[in-house]
Amino acid sequence: MRINVAQQLKQSVGYVRRYQIDERSPFLKGEVRLLRTNRGILATVRLKTKVRSVCSRCLEEFESPLTVDFEEEYFPSRDVLNGSSLPVSEGVEGFVIDENHMLDLTEAVRQHIMLALPMKPICQQDCAGLCPVCGQNLNYGTCNCAQRHPDSRWASLQGLLSSERRG
Repeated sequence: MRINVAQQLKQSVGYVRRYQIDERSPFLKGEVRLLRTNRGILATVRLKTKVRSVCSRCLEEFESPLTVDFEEEYFPSRDVLNGSSLPVSEGVEGFVIDENHMLDLTEAVRQHIMLALPMKPICQQDCAGLCPVCGQNLNYGTCNCAQRHPDSRWASLQGLLSSERRG
């Protein structure tokens, strides 16, 4: 997703251009708004995509929609009028517009998609997961395992609960 911003860098501060994004591979659909700032270009991006994940409960692969919204500032590396190199400002965070005045959204989109991914994706809210004994996917049916034994790490607390019921 590279956009030539040479003409926009010649415009006054506040000049806006909009671009529609419709890419097949990887599937990305959305809009990019580029605003000329006093230092460069501010990209406001809203994208929709689909991501393939593995459910953290049942380990099945599934596809889910993902919407990503972000803003990133891009700074020119060359003066658009005379072609001279521009110094990189210390302490300024952002992306660089290359020497051919091409603004590349690819890395920013990748980073923001990675940040938007859930830490523990689940295929559906009521996913039953796997049987801890035999590994049967409980979304497809029950297993034939014997009655599950409580976790031995809780045995001391279970003893307290039993004595409280008796007393």
